[in-house]
Amino acid sequence: MAIPIPTRQLFINGEWREPVLKNRIPVVNPATEQIIGDVPAGTAEDVEIAVDAARRAFTRNKGKDWASATGAYRARYLRAIAAKITERKPQLSKLEAIDCGKPLDEAAWDMDDVAACFEYFAKLAESLDSKQKIPVPLSAEAFKCHVRKEPIGVVGLITPWNYPLLMATWKVAPSLAAGCTAILKPSEVASLTCLELADICIEVGLPPGVLNIVTGLGPAAGAPLSSHPHVDKVAFTGSTATGSKVMTAAAQLLKPVSLELGGKSPIVVFEDADLDKAAEWVAFGCFWTNGQICSATSRLLVHESIADEFQQKLINWAKNIKISDPLEEGCRLGPVVSAGQYEKVTKMISTAKSEGATILFGGARPQHLKKGFFVEPTIITDINTSMEIWREEVFGPVLCVQKFSTEDEAIELSNDTHFGLAAAVISKDLDRCDRMVKAFNVGIVWVNCSQPCFCEAPWGGNKRSGFGRELGEWGLDNYMNVKQVTQYTSDDPWGWYQSPSKL
Repeated sequence: MAIPIPTRQLFINGEWREPVLKNRIPVVNPATEQIIGDVPAGTAEDVEIAVDAARRAFTRNKGKDWASATGAYRARYLRAIAAKITERKPQLSKLEAIDCGKPLDEAAWDMDDVAACFEYFAKLAESLDSKQKIPVPLSAEAFKCHVRKEPIGVVGLITPWNYPLLMATWKVAPSLAAGCTAILKPSEVASLTCLELADICIEVGLPPGVLNIVTGLGPAAGAPLSSHPHVDKVAFTGSTATGSKVMTAAAQLLKPVSLELGGKSPIVVFEDADLDKAAEWVAFGCFWTNGQICSATSRLLVHESIADEFQQKLINWAKNIKISDPLEEGCRLGPVVSAGQYEKVTKMISTAKSEGATILFGGARPQHLKKGFFVEPTIITDINTSMEIWREEVFGPVLCVQKFSTEDEAIELSNDTHFGLAAAVISKDLDRCDRMVKAFNVGIVWVNCSQPCFCEAPWGGNKRSGFGRELGEWGLDNYMNVKQVTQYTSDDPWGWYQSPSKL
C-alpha cells in the first residue's frame, strides 16, 4: 500500500520556509529499507530565524496577542488542533507507522492520545484565568500577598523518534497552554507527523511565530537551539548522553532545562502472581513500541520458585506476537527505527551471548522477513548484574531475566542502576506492593501492570533518567514562572528610619 509522503519545508513564523542551505534528509521506511521521501535539513541559520519569530510572537502587542492573552483564548487553538488531529487520524497513523516502524494499531492509539493531550491542556489553559491572583496567607497583618503564574518565554523543544508526534505534543501542548512560544526540533529519524502538525497549525490559524518547527540533524539544529541566548528554557526527551550535552549548553546561560532521558526499568513478579496475566504484562512492558520506549520494563526479576514455569509462559506469549510490516493487519511488532538502531540492538545481544548469557528465545531476524530492520522479541537469561545487557538501555525488544529469593533482594536488584525512570511490581499482596512502591527509586511505579500512561498524571524520572515532570498540572508548571506580589496595606509609615521632617 503506497502512502503519499507530503513534501514539506520548515515551519517558521506561520509559513513554510526553505532551509537557508537548501539541504534535505532522506526518509527511510524501516520495514522495507527504501527511501520514501525527505524532510528539510535545518541548521543554525534557520534556528536563528525561528527563535526571532518566536520572540516576536511572545512580545507582540506587549504580549497581548499570545503570552498574556487569556487562557481561554489559547485553549480555542489547542482544541482546534485536537479536532484536526482526530480528523486526520487515518493519514497521520499511516505516516507514523512507515516513518518509525511502529504497528499501525499503536500509531492510531498514539493519535488518539495526541488529540486527548491537546484537549487536556486546553482545559488547564482555561483554568489559568482563575488562578492569576492566588492569595498567600501571611503572618503580618500590614501586608497582603498573591502569586501569579506567567509563561517562561521562548522555549526550545527537542523530541525523540519513538513517539514522534505524541512526544512532541507532550511539550507543545503545555508550553502553548502556558503562553510560551516555541521552536520544536523533532528527531531527524522520524519527523513526518511533526511537519503535518505544522500544516494543521496553518489550517487552524495559529498566530504566526507561536509554534515553529525546524527539522534537522541534532548537531546542526538541536545544538544551536539548546545554546541560543534568546531561548528561555529547553525541554528535551532522548538519550542520557545527548541530555547531558543539552544541559551543558543550557548551563552556560543558566537557562532551565527539563530532561526525560533513558531507563532500564525493573518489573518484579512475585510467586503469588497470576502467571498468565503477569506474562502478558511483562511481554507488553518490554515489546510494546518494538521495545523502543524509555520506560520499558526490560529487567525482569522473577521469584525463584516460579521462574522456570514463568519463563516458559513468556516464551509462549513471545511466539504468539505477530511480527510484520507495520501496516499489516494484526501486526504487534514492527522493525526498529533504523539501520543504526538495528546494528546496536543485535550487537548488544551478541555481546551478551559472548559473555555467557543464554538467549532463551529470539535474538535474531525473523526468518520470514528478509528486508527491514526487524528483531525478534528476545528473552535472555543466565545474566550477571555486571553485563552491559543488564545495565544499559538497549532500546529494542530485549528482555533480561534474573531470579530473586526475597523481597529485600528484589528491591536491591531493582535499584542497582544509574537510571530511575520507572518500575513495576506484580503481586496479589497489595501490602507487599505498597512496600515495593515506597522502595523503588524511580519517578513512575506500576502495580499489576506495565506502561499505562495518562495525560492527567505526571511523567518523569530520577537519577540519570532526568528531572522535571511532564503531563498533568506538573507539565503545565514546567513552562511557567511563579511571581510573588506583595502589597503594603497599612496607612502607617514604615518607620524604620527617622523621618527627616522630625529632625
